[in-house]
Amino acid sequence: MALPKRRHSRSRTRMRRAHDALSTPQISSCPNCGEPKMPHQVCAGCGMYKGKRIVQFEEEL
Repeated sequence: MALPKRRHSRSRTRMRRAHDALSTPQISSCPNCGEPKMPHQVCAGCGMYKGKRIVQFEEEL
């Protein structure tokens, strides 16, 4: 198994890890009910996705 000949400096290690930070999730609002939701996901409030009802909740039946 290959091993590095010399250890990496702290500066080099930290430069590599500079891109590993977590980003905040992008949140959009549902055009139908206005509830916040993740993009490209079915709305948890009304069950709509791209203008079509995908999920029907028991409260609405």
